[in-house]
Amino acid sequence: MSKTPLYDTLANSGARMGEYSGVETASVFSDVVQEFRELTSGCAIYDLGWRAKVVITGEDRVRWLNGMVTNNIKDLPANRGNYNFVLNPQGRILGDLYAYNRGDYILIDTERSQLETLLKLFEHYIIMDDVEVSDQSSALTAIGIQAPKAAEVLERAEIHDPGLEPMQVVDVIWNGIGISLARMASDEFATYEIWASTAHIVQVWNGLLAAGGVPVGTEALEKFRVMTGFPKYGTDIRERDLPQETEQEHALNFTKGCYVGQEIVERIRSRGNVHRTFHGFVLDGELPGRGAKLEADGKEVGEITSASRIPTQNGDRSVALGYIRREALERGAKITYPGGEAKPADIPFSLAS
Repeated sequence: MSKTPLYDTLANSGARMGEYSGVETASVFSDVVQEFRELTSGCAIYDLGWRAKVVITGEDRVRWLNGMVTNNIKDLPANRGNYNFVLNPQGRILGDLYAYNRGDYILIDTERSQLETLLKLFEHYIIMDDVEVSDQSSALTAIGIQAPKAAEVLERAEIHDPGLEPMQVVDVIWNGIGISLARMASDEFATYEIWASTAHIVQVWNGLLAAGGVPVGTEALEKFRVMTGFPKYGTDIRERDLPQETEQEHALNFTKGCYVGQEIVERIRSRGNVHRTFHGFVLDGELPGRGAKLEADGKEVGEITSASRIPTQNGDRSVALGYIRREALERGAKITYPGGEAKPADIPFSLAS
């Protein structure tokens, strides 16, 4: 298994290391609950070496990628990005990614665990197109910085946000090296990413630490992911799932033209519904494992895909993400699972209760 470019630095700092999305990185630095709180109310910094960076070049890159993914690439302004699904012809989800228009190339950001599959898929669909796909993960990596004090820590580190909007990126020179600062899409939590060469990423990490950033590991990140209700590919989103079932409408564009799987997506839209939907649940009972079945009136109506105990202002709260049949949700049926009751709840989950 590969190691993140920051592996030695994180391990030498005393972090407990572990696997996440196919890469070894820091799981916990000190205390998971405190690290989770840094993500929501302090200033957390974290390794993003478990994500891959792919560069797409060639004269046909925009047209070609626009025909591969579910969002609008052809009208994406320079230095802006969006979230996408990649589908098979039957409309099932093969992967997810962020795509950024970087002028003379498109940057793809996805999880390392998806990289091999997506690269093979991309190569399969390059026929007579002037397109070249290049994995740059060994040369380019990233650090996340998040929570209310993120902008303050960036300023102290002398990394200046020029007023970035969500899904916008800017290139800057910092301490004599070129880095990119990206603002991620988040309505409630200020979240940035810093992209830098693997040769300079330790320098960036140390600079953020010196400016007051608090390191957090993937266990806290997973709690935060579940709390916000964002589905993870391979866990909450699988190849058998359809785009509209995931409730990730920001990944879909219905006016961009044809792409692989578009006919199925449009058919679902025209019919107005899918039979099941991705939803949140507050649990009264034991914390279930992934795949636990949801039942109503003795019949299976869904499944849990992620579950976690989330620190709130009034103690830990057991919550879960998963899929449930719309009819059971709409009629307000009592939902149970082996070990307790799953009460449907809006996501993101509140930290106030």
